Amino acid sequence: MTLPRPAPLRDAAQEAGARDLGALPEWDLSDLYSAPHAAEFNNDIDWLEEACREFAQDYEGKLDTLDAHGLLDAVKRYERIDEVAGRIMSYAGLRYYQNSTDAERAKFLSDCQDRLTAFTAPLVFWSLEFNRLEDAHLESLLGQSQELARYKPIFDRLRAMKPYQLSDELERFLHDQSTVGAAAWNKLFDETIAGMGFEVDGEALTIEETLNLLTEQDRAKREAAFHALAGSFGANVKLFARIHNTIAKEKEVEDRWRGMPTPQTGRHLANHVEPEVVEALRDAVVKAYPRLSHRYYVLKAKWLGLDRLQVWDRNAPLLMESDRIVGWDEARRTVEEAYASFDPKMAELAQPFFEDGWIDAAVKPGKSPGAFAHPTVTTAHPYVMLNYLGKPRDVMTLAHELGHGVHQRLAAGQGELLASTPLTLAETASVFGEMLTFRKLQAEAKDDAERKVLLAGKVEDMINTVVRQIAFYDFECKLHEARAKGELTPDDINELWMSVQGESLGPVFDFAEGYETFWSYVPHFVHSPFYVYAYAFGDGLVNALYAAYEEGQPDFQQKYFEMLKAGGSKHHKELLAPFGLDASDPAFWDKGLSMIEGMIDELEAMEG
Repeated sequence: MTLPRPAPLRDAAQEAGARDLGALPEWDLSDLYSAPHAAEFNNDIDWLEEACREFAQDYEGKLDTLDAHGLLDAVKRYERIDEVAGRIMSYAGLRYYQNSTDAERAKFLSDCQDRLTAFTAPLVFWSLEFNRLEDAHLESLLGQSQELARYKPIFDRLRAMKPYQLSDELERFLHDQSTVGAAAWNKLFDETIAGMGFEVDGEALTIEETLNLLTEQDRAKREAAFHALAGSFGANVKLFARIHNTIAKEKEVEDRWRGMPTPQTGRHLANHVEPEVVEALRDAVVKAYPRLSHRYYVLKAKWLGLDRLQVWDRNAPLLMESDRIVGWDEARRTVEEAYASFDPKMAELAQPFFEDGWIDAAVKPGKSPGAFAHPTVTTAHPYVMLNYLGKPRDVMTLAHELGHGVHQRLAAGQGELLASTPLTLAETASVFGEMLTFRKLQAEAKDDAERKVLLAGKVEDMINTVVRQIAFYDFECKLHEARAKGELTPDDINELWMSVQGESLGPVFDFAEGYETFWSYVPHFVHSPFYVYAYAFGDGLVNALYAAYEEGQPDFQQKYFEMLKAGGSKHHKELLAPFGLDASDPAFWDKGLSMIEGMIDELEAMEG
């Protein structure tokens, strides 16, 4: 047993201007590897190359001859290969995200990608041959081994791809060229975004710091930040258009060869969710725009004393909102106490993130913008990345990402192949963690004015999670549909972007020149096409779950932890059944949207 290491700390005041945030934690990646090219790293690289070669030698062309015991051994060997490859790429990726403008880190990541692509090329046969097994034969094998049957959810997902498989030779080609396809364009996007500079009132800022200014009290400051962003996005819009054109076209070509009926099909298959469920969600949200975002932003304009809102007012704090900065220690205490109020076990699961170097919190030059929780591998632990600047929303982001981390820790017991949760369910614990934190802050509010600010902030977050992400999804659908017909100019993409903005945000908004390019910085469009609907799915699901919790459903905590522990081993129908919920019921989404609507009703009532 090793003693826990104290997390490295940074002086946040130096990293975030004059803000006194306290000492912010930084990642300790030594739980993955002690250093690039350390002995254990090189040993894993060597082992992986040999393990992939031997796996192909032992099984290629022979899967249909294996008995249940033999197939189980093959699955376990494949799982071990997946775990080692995941550890290597997690380490390389996390180092890169800490400073994506550092040439050495970028080279290390690229070299790892290239080597692993080459090493795993012999494994392409696995899914292709597996999908050629007769259904009756596979069912017979599963019936002979309970341990093998545990992997059935993985087999089901593999076989869902059966109608879209290409020839063995083409699948190998696509595997080999992947590092110079979308992955290369992803990296160009990341490095361009991280390397961009923005000047606001004579101060040089990163993209994260500039975006943060859009939540400042001072309207002139928000407007200046908007123009700085618009100027830089506009100056780079041709490059961003090239990236989007290329990625969308590459996807269209592969989808066409595979015979996928829509650009969204691959994402739905990966998420293990039916297209009609996603469309029911999308339609319910779009129908609710007037009852949600349109109503709320009219209220917000009134609070800000404005007849019309500009886009830099969308995330503006309310005039009565405090501009105080929340230090790191207070943010930690707030989230831990909110988690513990639900169940002490939840706070215990979050504790190592703070104490053992599992969080990288400070804003730093070259660091990737945004926030995420990376599960790494089940034999290690997740890591959380933040860009913490002490805003109240940053506290909610901490609650959100820690929810992911808790989920990933609990699901790790499923093993490498079954732990990964489909994106539609991956947001469950994160949004639930936000809701717990919000309810704690609301209960502790000292007066009605503070409660109003908290409630408005929560409504805004939910609109950003549900309305805005479905608008993003519609934009992507339009983008991929248009790209299939030909090359898109920057103006074409700008027009598609603006076509969903007015519809989703409502008639109270004006859109200043430059906003048409704001599609260009959204990483999900580049890294994970059609990912965004998962946020709305998760928010709607959690709203329904939280309603069941507030109603005092028996054994809720136990059911909740069991759901998180299941990881990717169960379909959403199975996971929600113990709570009496069903996401395939069209009325399901209206329940979640009604919670947001009820909060807006409450805000309107406060107006007297």
